[in-house]
Amino acid sequence: MSTISGKVWCFGDNIDTDLIIAARYLNTSDPKELAKHVMEDADPEFVSKVKAGDIIVAGENFGCGSSREHAPIALKAAGVSAVVAKSFARIFYRNAFNTGLPIFELAETDTIKEGDTIAISMESGEVKNGATTYKFTPIPPFMQELLSSGGLMNYAQKEMKK
Repeated sequence: MSTISGKVWCFGDNIDTDLIIAARYLNTSDPKELAKHVMEDADPEFVSKVKAGDIIVAGENFGCGSSREHAPIALKAAGVSAVVAKSFARIFYRNAFNTGLPIFELAETDTIKEGDTIAISMESGEVKNGATTYKFTPIPPFMQELLSSGGLMNYAQKEMKK
């Protein structure tokens, strides 16, 4: 999982968890059910357009609002392979790693356009968009382990078997 690449879907600033997965769908924690409604209040057609491996690129404060883990679970279940944003709400940041959704903070998200294909290298801390390369702070090795395990629970189960 050291390199992630996919088609970009763009969203703006302050995409809160209710836009990612509306509260009216929180009567389930089934990832497949949540995936059917991901981002529908931000873009009603998103769920029919997104394909496995696609990447969300957003502005500041992605994942603000409530602390529900349903938001990164829904994104991951819908096939979103990563989220790149200028900044993340702290609780979303932690929930993303806990659920195994790769996220990356990058200041230059405004220069990436919807429909672009980008490649993200976790080890080198680079996002490549065509001939342009952007740098971000690489994810620490332990956090990369969480992601490669599929999240905190999977990581803990693997560690207990050692």
